[in-house]
Amino acid sequence: MPAMPTVRIQEAPFDAGAETAALHADRVDVGGLASFLGICRADQGLVAMVLEHYPGMTERALERIALLACERWPLTGCTVIHRHGRIRPGEPIVLVLTASAHRAAALEACAFLIDWLKTKAPFWKREEFASGESRWVEAKAEDDAAAARWAR
Repeated sequence: MPAMPTVRIQEAPFDAGAETAALHADRVDVGGLASFLGICRADQGLVAMVLEHYPGMTERALERIALLACERWPLTGCTVIHRHGRIRPGEPIVLVLTASAHRAAALEACAFLIDWLKTKAPFWKREEFASGESRWVEAKAEDDAAAARWAR
């Protein structure tokens, strides 16, 4: 039976260390844990990134893809946390944790999930700059190419 993932969409920052510890606490079936922590960077004078989503729809989409990862790889645990709202440079945006008896499954599932989140998760991102300018973030071809490898 596949692991049941934990999926949260929240405005508040999260503690990556506490989430990691919780995923494998008292578990003897975890031999490898993979993680990805996305952090807001300050490119070109960025002062904040604003992430918008449709509550309910976004949670369901992330739950579906996390369940798919748990079915596709022999995971013993999976956590996906994505923030929304106004996020400043240096703050965490997204956390993906995958645990398995073996490292390969954990690493592959983690990469699969972050590639999906980057290209298909229903979030809209707007960048705000020190100049007062703001712009919507557009999809990047290299992100689509990375995600395409999972369709094979």
